[in-house]
Amino acid sequence: MTTIAMPRFAELAGQLFIDDARTRAVMRQKYDAMTPAEQNSLFGPAADYREFYSQARDIHLAVSRQTAKLMYMLARSMRAVSVVEFGTSFGVSTLHLAAALKDNGGGRVITSEFEPSKVDRARANFEAAGLADLIDLRAGDALDTLAKDLPDRIDLVLLDGAKQLYPRILALLESRIRIGGLIVADNADMCPQYLTAIRDPENGYLSVPFGEDVELSQKLR
Repeated sequence: MTTIAMPRFAELAGQLFIDDARTRAVMRQKYDAMTPAEQNSLFGPAADYREFYSQARDIHLAVSRQTAKLMYMLARSMRAVSVVEFGTSFGVSTLHLAAALKDNGGGRVITSEFEPSKVDRARANFEAAGLADLIDLRAGDALDTLAKDLPDRIDLVLLDGAKQLYPRILALLESRIRIGGLIVADNADMCPQYLTAIRDPENGYLSVPFGEDVELSQKLR
């Protein structure tokens, strides 16, 4: 039996997806009640991501169930042992990545989360799933936490934090991403600059949209 099919994991992940739907509904209500200026200050291109994630401390902001399964499948199929994630939140995607590494025989997921309260809750979820030993959760701004102490070879990257930072986070990691390594960017349509760069063959990637808002890219050189 795979780790994601085990009752301990499946029950926890299922509850987290339910909580995600509930808290997103709350966020939508708050968004709809805002003035256009308030909406732009939090969600616009020039928004302060620190302020947004502070206000969204109780919002799960998880990947979809389909994307979570995709992450597990990709990590399993490429026999990944080294994964880096930008944006932990409560750890839904992290758990699926760590489950894949466990089923691959071991490895490490390095993940970074800005909001302190989410760090504590994610750690509790990792312990509850029995996968904490596979996860290196770094608290703080990913521009700092993912700028050091990285493995020489990264198999798989998940981008799911502040969308405007996607190009800068990739720049921190790409020299260590192995040839054939994969980058998955959730809500990639919210960062046109990232899509322009990752889809340009001159930059050494092959990239395709997947589903509604996921960009799947492979490093070719």
